[in-house]
Amino acid sequence: MSRTNLSGMSRRGLLAAGASGALAAAVTAAPAAADAPPGKGRRVRTGFDRLAADGYAPLAGQRVGVVTNPTGITADARHLVDVMHADERVDLVAVFGPEHGFRGTAQAGGSEGRYDDPATGLPVYDTYLKSGQPLADVFTASGVDTVVFDIQDVGARFYTYIWTLYDCMGAAALAGKRFVVLDRPNPVTGRAALGPVLDRAFATFVGREPIAQAHGMTVAELARLFNAEFLAKPVPLETVAVSGWRRADFFDATGLPWVPPSPNMPTADTALVYSGTCLFEGTNLSEGRGTTRPFELLGAEGIDGRWAEAANAAGLPGVRFREAYFAPTFSKFQGKTVGGVQLMVHDRAAFDPVRTGIALLVTARRVWSGFAWRPDNWIDKLTGSTRVRTLIDAGAGADEVVGAWDADLAAFRAMRQEYLMYH
Repeated sequence: MSRTNLSGMSRRGLLAAGASGALAAAVTAAPAAADAPPGKGRRVRTGFDRLAADGYAPLAGQRVGVVTNPTGITADARHLVDVMHADERVDLVAVFGPEHGFRGTAQAGGSEGRYDDPATGLPVYDTYLKSGQPLADVFTASGVDTVVFDIQDVGARFYTYIWTLYDCMGAAALAGKRFVVLDRPNPVTGRAALGPVLDRAFATFVGREPIAQAHGMTVAELARLFNAEFLAKPVPLETVAVSGWRRADFFDATGLPWVPPSPNMPTADTALVYSGTCLFEGTNLSEGRGTTRPFELLGAEGIDGRWAEAANAAGLPGVRFREAYFAPTFSKFQGKTVGGVQLMVHDRAAFDPVRTGIALLVTARRVWSGFAWRPDNWIDKLTGSTRVRTLIDAGAGADEVVGAWDADLAAFRAMRQEYLMYH
């Protein structure tokens, strides 16, 4: 997508906001971070922790519903729904569960459905794969005045929680509800956007709008961008920022507890590689689901040490590759021993997950004759166009593939800049 198209969307978004009068881009700003790292005078506080410390002032007099999952926790690992339900200052009346569910019991592509939460008695509504008027009807039926969103993202366009955010914002606008986003750090930093930008012709629930594959933003920053650039009807939006977080901070610098946002995202190390190696979902190789190192282990039957040799020879910054053998307990190659590689990131600051993912696709195709794309061309949905697949099929190297999205990425980076909230 060209810079001109991005600029056009910006004008459309701003005109739509002005015409409707509905754009309330109120931001509860984050205090400037001190120079000391966490644990040495600098404390990272999530949007929820700051909201609670302020006595829930933005929610006063409102019937509140929360879109969240197991990651919606306090610094001392209590779930925000449990905390808010027990606090008479908040009129919490509903919970909305995304993919994997509010309590996180469902695998990829699943949800928990409609039920009453045993711990609180609150009604839990299912938002997964709902959007537009059907989702607006859910918000209306719940009786809420304000929808609050608090879910830990991992920084990749195809991680579905940011599109739950997008869909919920659009539906809240249709239903005439306020929307409040409680921010959390991007666990893989917010330093830069990386990778191809989605072509709208390939929009799905793993990418609704033209953002970069690794967007380098927090959910509150994305909410501001979505509201101004992409939503046909902007929602009255408030965001509560994180304090003490800097864009160069990885998750382990925050001192916050890590809760797996989904069953195959067990650690922050998984998130570090995910925006690149999730591309293997679009191939006939295992992306490591069914192992203790999903997205860090990749492989298939018939692959041997030549792949690790080729990947190491590519000289990718910040990462080495170990020849690996594993037997997934579910998903691709369930119960079979496969060969492949394990990614071992040794310099996070230098590591580029998207370039690494592309280089691994290129080298896998070159050293293993059994390499194939998924028959449904899922790779095009993950990368946002046919370009990556067709270039690799034509024999392009990683540098040529990565260079092909330079102009689109530069345009997205320029657009993104307006909505960043942290230094």
